Amino acid sequence: MSADLVSLDDVRVAAMRIADHVLHPRLLRADWAPASRTLWIKPESLQRTGSCKVRGAVNAVLGLSEPELLRGVVTYSSGNHGHAVALAAQLAGTSATVVVPDDAPAVKIDAIGALGARAASVPRADLRQVAESLRDEEGLVLVPPSDDRAVIAGQGTIGLEIADEIPDLAAVLVPVSGGGLLAGVAAAVKALQPNASVIGVEPILAADTAQSLREGRRVEWSHAATGRTIADALRAPTTAPATWPHIERLVDGVITVTEEEILRAVGTLATRDRLVAEPSGAVSTAAFLFHRDEIPPGNTVAVLSGGNVDGSLLANALVLCQPYLGSSGDQVSITKSNFAV
Repeated sequence: MSADLVSLDDVRVAAMRIADHVLHPRLLRADWAPASRTLWIKPESLQRTGSCKVRGAVNAVLGLSEPELLRGVVTYSSGNHGHAVALAAQLAGTSATVVVPDDAPAVKIDAIGALGARAASVPRADLRQVAESLRDEEGLVLVPPSDDRAVIAGQGTIGLEIADEIPDLAAVLVPVSGGGLLAGVAAAVKALQPNASVIGVEPILAADTAQSLREGRRVEWSHAATGRTIADALRAPTTAPATWPHIERLVDGVITVTEEEILRAVGTLATRDRLVAEPSGAVSTAAFLFHRDEIPPGNTVAVLSGGNVDGSLLANALVLCQPYLGSSGDQVSITKSNFAV
């Protein structure tokens, strides 16, 4: 693997560092999937922080030197990474400041404060700039949500676990925004099972990664454009510089899903798998439900990246999107189409 990419050894080191601080959830088989197509779900929503982000954050923070820890850490996040950094800082005995968008779900902001971290709410377009200003003004250590090798390696431990549990992978479906999760999973899976397809999934309303792969360059969307999707954790306007080389070289493609498909996946996961998923975490399942023709046949794993969802949104998703799958496993059409939440 190229020197600028996170290696399998990097991921293995991360796995050892975070082993005692994260869950290692086993894959769950989706019994509702068609008999001809096996789907496994990696329920990262069961992590203590409710999302996969704890892996990258803990690896990055626990990897800091003692002088760095004495300075404290700062990050910017739509919520899940900030929550994870707050926990990692608590584990490391240091302070944390989290810059969050002013439209972040309350459930995510409350979780950050509950761990003793300082939260600063700013317009979404100003997240990184404010975090970098706090870094410079207060001497804090910046722990980005994606643009960091330690974060990518920590997220890659998910791929390590998947490849170890399923020896004959056909495809892994991974939510993508800034790209840390997708880059890390791709680095691990492609090193262990090079014939498996690693496929990113993102909302069609925030499809900058799909466009980037088509054009062979990092494309940036406006915050106004990506802000339209209900998948609030997938609103980053572009992939991070550190993640893009992994995606460009290791990822086999990107599937885009609609808002309706995302919400119906939330409903399916809740009613058929007993799993609470936030919209951002459900996009991978949405890809399997509605775009199976774009996925190679065989053992498929959908990474459920997070379950931090406001109760009102979940209730609306269940009311509007209660799924019914026939005996063949095919989704039966529903008539209700008002998906405003």
